[in-house]
Amino acid sequence: MDTTINGEPRVTATDAALSLIAEIQEDYPDILFHQSGGCCDGSSPMCYPADDFIVGDQDVRLGEIGGVPVYISGSQFEAWKHTQLIIDVVPGRGGMFSLDNGREKRFLTRSRLFGGGEACAIPGVA
Repeated sequence: MDTTINGEPRVTATDAALSLIAEIQEDYPDILFHQSGGCCDGSSPMCYPADDFIVGDQDVRLGEIGGVPVYISGSQFEAWKHTQLIIDVVPGRGGMFSLDNGREKRFLTRSRLFGGGEACAIPGVA
């Protein structure tokens, strides 16, 4: 699977997200992201120690942000494959199992359609 569309990456990160990633890597050097599909923590990008999360056969690798791999479930990828995901940071508590939890800021996924369009938060995510 190509991690770009027309030269644009499928996933990017804001400076604030890259800064929080660097902060987390001080405690957990080897991490990964998995775009949550809902349930307990909504649709937040979840950050895990790389050896604590098993990437499934159906998960799709979208690319990397700050050298950290980002995955999404295959079914979610089908719904969002025409969309660039932009990992950002906002004030608040992270997902219960995500490494941003307890840092008083959390990761948030914004999106924009490939080929133009404004970035917006994924529906259902504050």
